[in-house]
Formats: sequence, structure tokens, C-alpha cells
Amino acid sequence: MALIDTFLARTVRRGTLSLTHADGRTVTFGTADPAFPDVAIRFTQPGVAGRIVRHPALGAAEAYMDGELVIDRGDIRDLVELLTSNTPWGRGSGLAPSLPIRLFDAVRHRVDRVNMARRSKRNVAHHYDLSDRLYALFLDTDLQYSCAYFTDPANSLEQAQADKKAHIAAKLALKPGMRVLDIGCGWGGMALYLHEKTGAEVLGVTLSEEQIKVARRRAEEAGVADKVKFELIDYRAVTGRFDRIVSVGMFEHVGPPQYGTFFRKCRELLTDDGVMLLHTIGRMGVPGVTDTFTTKYIFPGGYNPALSEIVRGYEGTKLIATDIEVLRVHYALTIDHWYDRTVAAKDQIVALYDEKFYRMWTFYLAGAAAAFRHGGMVNYQVQLTRNRLSLPLTRDYMLEEERRLRG
Repeated sequence: MALIDTFLARTVRRGTLSLTHADGRTVTFGTADPAFPDVAIRFTQPGVAGRIVRHPALGAAEAYMDGELVIDRGDIRDLVELLTSNTPWGRGSGLAPSLPIRLFDAVRHRVDRVNMARRSKRNVAHHYDLSDRLYALFLDTDLQYSCAYFTDPANSLEQAQADKKAHIAAKLALKPGMRVLDIGCGWGGMALYLHEKTGAEVLGVTLSEEQIKVARRRAEEAGVADKVKFELIDYRAVTGRFDRIVSVGMFEHVGPPQYGTFFRKCRELLTDDGVMLLHTIGRMGVPGVTDTFTTKYIFPGGYNPALSEIVRGYEGTKLIATDIEVLRVHYALTIDHWYDRTVAAKDQIVALYDEKFYRMWTFYLAGAAAAFRHGGMVNYQVQLTRNRLSLPLTRDYMLEEERRLRG
């Protein structure tokens, strides 16, 4: 029996996976279960199985992207769901890369995570300077490329993203006349929302040239370019003082060696009674490394921190943690919508790029959703202040303001 057959026999217990090897031999694993997918895949080249055994995530991804792993029943989301639902994070199972590859990856990931300023812009450009037409095809109408907030799992993506903005804005406890810094402002949706709902003046900063073009255009079209401004600048180069700082989906690109720098800079930029809200993907367990597929194809230099790493980052800065919330499956629900919209827009995406890019993107989304549904990924929202009396003593103000913002 091939090594990959041994692994799949041990892994797939519920649901079925039919594998046809390149030599025509077909093996079926698992038992049919209505709660789990039934998937059939085929290897078109004899070396595919060995590549996957040596480096499971990257090997499977590249084989799928190159058309050497073909899915005959189901789709890539079904395949990823079948494997990850049978090996949930809490069980600690799965096929690890070979020891030499693990050692090489560990060294490379630590180098990538240094993420000094000269590399940050290049890393950001790799992902966010893709055509804004691509993102418009699968994101909500406000172009929120971060975890939504589902007050009801049945809500639309647009509703959940609007609720996410209200959830974050409520934690900022904004008052009239305040200045807000949005670190990693994306296409400007959060900055524009904060000004619209509270009248705050907002400065958004990003390293993405494509994002800032869209953000500035949106501010101009809304007639608020004098109140909501956007700059192409590294957060480390920002000057001035701000009453509030918000950062959504940017901390994943900072890199652990720079966490202390990030929080010290935020404290420097906050007024004496300032408040900041950090929203980031994080891992539930101990510090780790980013999988090689993600660093190679999606987010070079990216890393999702353990909560302990975030805490160590602001320890010693005299920033005070005033609230920490864990969003568990919200991102899985978000990415489900992104995946469905991506599949619906296949023809447009292939026209923008090619079939290989489309397969890469769907693999990325399928894997990301599974990481939040069955793996060790969550979202953390961490509220920090310089003054322990800057905020009310109870969390009631958050709920009251969120209800007001959601109407």
C-alpha cells in the first residue's frame, strides 16, 4: 500500500474519499456519512502522491493548481472540508511534512517574519495590489477584506460586514471632534464608516498603491476628502497624536519581531486618554509558523499570532488591555460567502488571470475557511488604552453604541 493510502485510510473515517492513482488503481477510504462530504479525486502524474506525502499542504495545492490533482466528484472545498473535519485541531492529528522540510520551513518562516520596513511594501503589494476588479467580484459592496460579524449565521455578507464595522466602532467609544488613525485602511471602508457615523476625522494609512487609489476616490465621491484622508505610508512613519487608533486585518503582516515596535508606536501616537482597537487573525495554540502554501502564494511575510505573542508585544509599553474578545467561527462564515462568490465569478477571474490562478484562489479560500471551522485559527479583538479611566467601568457602553449604530 502506498504511503499516501496509509495516511488517508487513517485520516478519512467519516465521509468517503475515492482516489484514483496515476496507474489507474482506485482506492476508497471512509464510510458514507450524510454530515460529511463524498469526494473523488484523481492523480494524473505518478509523482503527485510522493510530493503530497513529503509536503502535504504545498504538494496538494500545487498539484491542484497544475491540474495534476483532479476532483471528479465534489470540489476543492469539499476535499478540504472532508480532510479537516476528520482531523480537527483539538485532536492534534494530520500528516506533517518530512523532517528536513520542517526544519527548512522553520528557518525560512522566522526570516520572513522579521518583516522590516523595506520588505513590508513588497509583501503587501504581492497580495493587495492584485486588481481591485478581483476583490470586487467576491467581497461585499464596501470591500471589507476581513472577518465579518454574524449576529445571525443566516445574515447576508453585506449585513455581517456592516455589523462588524458597528461592533468595532462601538469599542472605540468615539466622541464628536475626535481624530482617528486607521492603520492598514484597505479600500477605505472603515475610515469612511467612522466619519459617516460619528463625524470623526480619519487618517487611513496603507502600503498598497492599488488600495489607496480606490480609498481616495471613494472619499472624493462621498465629498469627505477633507475629513477622511489616506496616505501611502508605513505606520512607523506616521506622526501626530490621535484620540483613537483602529487596525483591522493588518497586524498579520507585522511579524513577531516587530510587535514591540508596533505597540510602542501606537502608544506614541495616542493622546493621553486615547484608545485603540486591534482586530487580527490569531492562533488558539502556541506560537507556530505559517504554512508554506500561504507564504509562497498568498501572504509572503504573513503570520497569525498566538494570543500570548500579542500580549508580549504590548507588555512593557504601558498600554493597558481593557477588553479582549475571541471571534471563533465568524471568519469561516465570512469566507464561505467569499468562496461562493468566487466560484460564481469563475469566468471573470479566469479572464483577469488564468485557470491556475483561479484554482490557487479557491484552494486558498477553502483552506482558510477550514482553518477557522476545524483548525486552530480565530480572530482576536484587543482593546488597549493609555489611561485606565478612559473608558466606562462596564462594557454596557459597547452594547448601547452598537445597537445605535446598527439602527
